[in-house]
Formats: sequence, C-alpha cells, structure tokens
Amino acid sequence: MNVLGIDIGGSGIKGAPVDTKTGELCAERHRIETPQPATPRAVVDTVAKIVEHFEWKGAIGVGIPAAVQEGVVRTAANIDKGWIGTDAIEALSKATGIDKIAVLNDADAAGYAEMHFGAGRKKSGVVIIVTLGTGIGTGFFVNGHLVPNTELGHIEIDGMDAETWAADSVRKRKQLSWKKWAKRVDTYLNYLQRYFWPDLFVIGGGVSKKSDKFLPRLTVPTPVVAAELLNEAGIVGAALAYTHQAARSKQTLSLG
Repeated sequence: MNVLGIDIGGSGIKGAPVDTKTGELCAERHRIETPQPATPRAVVDTVAKIVEHFEWKGAIGVGIPAAVQEGVVRTAANIDKGWIGTDAIEALSKATGIDKIAVLNDADAAGYAEMHFGAGRKKSGVVIIVTLGTGIGTGFFVNGHLVPNTELGHIEIDGMDAETWAADSVRKRKQLSWKKWAKRVDTYLNYLQRYFWPDLFVIGGGVSKKSDKFLPRLTVPTPVVAAELLNEAGIVGAALAYTHQAARSKQTLSLG
C-alpha cells in the first residue's frame, strides 16, 4: 500500500509517497519551508501544496511537532499556539479534499519508521527514539508497541526545558563545538536513563547524518545508535501511521 507521508518540522515541511511494505520512497521527496508563523491555516495550506505537487488522491499520514489525541492537537512546542485544540484531521481534509488521513506526533512517526525498517527493527524491551532538530522529540516503544505523545524533550534540566538547552538548533545558534554539545546530549540521555532504564537509544533528526561527530563522546550506559532512515524517518513513519490506523479500524469493526 502506498501512502503519502508528510513530516511537519519547525523549519521545513516535507513529503513523499511511501511503499509501506518496504519503507522506501516512491518518488523524490518534496520540501517547502515551514511558514512563519506556523499557524494552522498556513501549515495546512503548505501541506495541500505538497499533495498537489504529487497529484495525490490516496491516503495521507502526517507527523506534527505536538501531542495529538484522536487527531486533535494538544500542545504546540515548535508551531503556532493556535494549533492547540485544532482538529488537524478535519483541517487537513478540508485543505486537501482527502478523507483518508492519519495525524500523529512527529517523533512517534520517526519511531514507527525506525522500529519497522531501521535501527530498532526486531528490538525488544524499551527503545527510545530521540530526534534532535529544532527541538527534541521522543518516540517511546515497549516490545515494539508505541507509547504515544511522551514529549520527553521537555523534561527539566537545571531549571530549563531540555530542548532549549540540548536541541541541535541550540548547537547551531550558539555555535557550540561537537564536544560541548555532545556533553549536553549526554546529560539529557542520562536523565532519561535514570527515569526509564531503556534498552536502546536511537538518535534521529538531521544531525544523525553526522553521528560520528558526537556518538563516540557519549558516556550514557544504554547503547546509543544513529537512526538508519536519517531524515526520511518522519515521512516513512507518518505513512506507516495511516496503515496502523486502518488496521485498528478494521479490527474494531470485526469485534463490533
């Protein structure tokens, strides 16, 4: 089944059709800069442009940097606060004319991709995917099952929101050396280690392409590996989310 996966990020909105059986992109991804401010209207209009670019009429999966419950956005860390309380599925459907839509947290989407096709494949126990980008996102999996909307990038470290101190955007803005930034990431991961005792950390986001610059500097006891799908994980995972939603709906109908 091919699904159009769309990853809404703090700096860019990107999408591509995905073969959900293999995790491969069926076309070159298309990226548009995230509008500023990233209001619901501006973002859904941008998503509609990506849908139009691919002349897409089928199902869509969308990852968004927020906690999402039943399609309704509950937080807005790196998008406009106007998103809070917005029914994202309804808004996207109106903008695109498509009614087969799944919406989930962007880090959860990246986690789906890594657990199915990447570094978390066949891994049991607790696996935490950490996406380091504009902010810090987390996907939390227990024996392959997602615990949605964990938002562990917002834990407090020395009185600060973790992502305002250790996100990749902070490294760039403050021009931190890889050594200094790796120490911050290491501190953050050690907090997660003490809280959850995971069996594996998977580091995603755009910075995962340069994992050799910081992973060797980490001292956290839990094994840490780079994401294998790199910056495509959010697109692939968003597409997978639609197939998961469709499967659950069929199961509910059969039980009913």
